[in-house]
Amino acid sequence: MTTAVTEKKPEGALASTANYLDERLGVGGILKNFGRKVFPDHWSFMLGEVALYSFVILLISGTFLTFFYQPAMTEIIYDGSYVPLKGAQMSIAYASSLDISFEIRGGMLMRQVHHWSALLFVAAAGLHMLRVFFTGAFRKPREINWVVGFMLFILGMAAGFTGYSLPDDLLSGNGLRIIDGMIKGIPVIGTSISSGLFGGEFPGTEIVARLYGLHILLVPALILIFIAIHLFMVVIHKHTHYSGPGRTDENVVGYPLMPVYVAKAGGFFFIVFGVVMLISATFTINPIWNYGPYDPSPVSAGTQPDWYIGWLDGALRLAPSNLDIILFGHTYPFGVLIPLVGSLVFLALVAVYPFIEAWVTADKREHHVLDRPRNAPTRTAIGAAGVTFYGVLWAAASTDLIATFFHMSL
Repeated sequence: MTTAVTEKKPEGALASTANYLDERLGVGGILKNFGRKVFPDHWSFMLGEVALYSFVILLISGTFLTFFYQPAMTEIIYDGSYVPLKGAQMSIAYASSLDISFEIRGGMLMRQVHHWSALLFVAAAGLHMLRVFFTGAFRKPREINWVVGFMLFILGMAAGFTGYSLPDDLLSGNGLRIIDGMIKGIPVIGTSISSGLFGGEFPGTEIVARLYGLHILLVPALILIFIAIHLFMVVIHKHTHYSGPGRTDENVVGYPLMPVYVAKAGGFFFIVFGVVMLISATFTINPIWNYGPYDPSPVSAGTQPDWYIGWLDGALRLAPSNLDIILFGHTYPFGVLIPLVGSLVFLALVAVYPFIEAWVTADKREHHVLDRPRNAPTRTAIGAAGVTFYGVLWAAASTDLIATFFHMSL
């Protein structure tokens, strides 16, 4: 008696690998269901993708820069290829930044790519939040995801500032000096915090190494964690979509993840990467060789912070400088405290707004269809007021340039 044996048709390498993993991990069913997830097709949803792809570019370019940058404030005499600074005394951090720019093949381009993609990341994240706000996409069940997105925006600013300060040039040093002044303006504990942060009196010898650790380890790790949480919650809650024929809170109208959305997303990533590379190759940003090494005595005229920090600088410029009050032996500099507290209150209101709106309107329903801004005039007005508040502070950071170019008096 014989038993019939059916010979298996030989599989390709990709198919056999997929079958091997499915038999041991059971990922086939998960991928099948996930591949059918529907994503709506609207240009405004691409803002979040731009932020995500910009962060990927940041990681790639930042990894390259990490191989050559040296986070040390030990003073040396520069003997590199940039002739105007030959023989100048500077920190190792600044010298290594010059070496990346002028002696490492592709170093200048990578510095530019890193800086431009950082600006794009924060800009895309901010516009994405505005889209979510004005369309009401933060409503139940997405209130927590709004807070996660808000934290990503704050972490983006933190990553930008810590990286901006690493070259130890004159411009970044002036920015650190402003931060030091704000910290010292905190009553009672400000001086101790400043001393601990800088390792003694400003500028100290430790701050660059500490910012470097934050910039390449802690802050990127937190951003990755929050991105993972953000995307996981998008999958759990399903995607929102705009109102239209056949669109309800019970369905999503769009294209499946596989293969349509993956193909479009992959192509869009390379478009974003290409645009960033083009801008970086043609427009110079942060020319640290023009500023020279940091020295506490000079301050460059007409310099501006990166745009996402500008509103905080503008708040400091608008605050009156003669409102110091001495109470119980401590000085309370309200010229620093008012912008500091006001900025924190503004950010706190942005973070908790979904909960405030749900409480005021007593709306407990789930929402998956987005509002048109014109159909939610109160929310739109509040958002416009917030944007105006931010814009006025942002413009105030450039009052000196505005006065110069428009021949106005300050």
